Amino acid sequence: MAEVTAALVKDLREKSGAGMMDCKKALQENNGDVSASMDWLRTKGLAKAAKKADRAAAEGLVAGKIAADGKTGVVIEFNAETDFVAKNEGFQAAAREFANVALNIDGDVDAILAAKTSKGEVVSDVVTNMIATIGENMRLRRTAKLSVDQGAVALYLHNKQGDDVARLAVLVVLEGAGDQAQLAEVARRIALHVAGTPTPPLALKPEELDPAVVAKEREIQTQTAIESGKPREIAEKMVEGRIRKWQEEVVLLKQPFVMNPDQTIEQLVVETAKNLGSPVTLKGFVRFALGEGVDKGPQGPDFAAEVAQLSGQS
Repeated sequence: MAEVTAALVKDLREKSGAGMMDCKKALQENNGDVSASMDWLRTKGLAKAAKKADRAAAEGLVAGKIAADGKTGVVIEFNAETDFVAKNEGFQAAAREFANVALNIDGDVDAILAAKTSKGEVVSDVVTNMIATIGENMRLRRTAKLSVDQGAVALYLHNKQGDDVARLAVLVVLEGAGDQAQLAEVARRIALHVAGTPTPPLALKPEELDPAVVAKEREIQTQTAIESGKPREIAEKMVEGRIRKWQEEVVLLKQPFVMNPDQTIEQLVVETAKNLGSPVTLKGFVRFALGEGVDKGPQGPDFAAEVAQLSGQS
């Protein structure tokens, strides 16, 4: 039998789009012959994945996981072409498994794809094999991880499609030395706010806003002021005021709390610190809405019911 080298496996994988282990097996079955191995993969339906790679994958699921100690959380987005596939239990199980992998390693999407699942399978191979089996393009699009030494990380999943999978996921981390259960509950309520507020926050603080986004908003407001016919010096003052108001709308700490609009998120954090008798800091958040950057928002009767229910528990 001819030696199946890493170079041969790499060559076959690039040509077929099939998983690494499938390519290795194909070469072993065909005495190292790449052409015959391609035919073998095609008969097994494993060489179809590459042909689907350029098809849009905007549906799928987001999945989240919190560590047992409550101090680390992750969210991932796993895409497919249709909502129908996202309802498949195998697809949902894969999304959950990828979240588990992400929780246990430090790294980006590439690191997750190179890691192994609890069954010892390489994540990228799992994705490739699912593409071949189900017949749709799929991709692990993005991942985020938040951790804290003292405090709690909370996960909120909206429009759940199954255990630990949904169409919208939010992570929130509160830092503090107080009671972790109370911190986790407040963090969960803030996560619900991030999911449900009509204007999804773009940053935690004004200084953390993307400069390009701020510049674009300034351009829009400047043009609006000029077209109103105001003198330039007055228009510039108008723009500064409008930018400050806009920042209050898109910065999480400045937003009115969705469960108590008379209180900002910043005030909620201060109140929590007072109740616990120790400093509390909102360190960060992550919001993953399913889709290619299109945020449809979590509006609907089901979300309103969840807010009402939680408000009643206050």
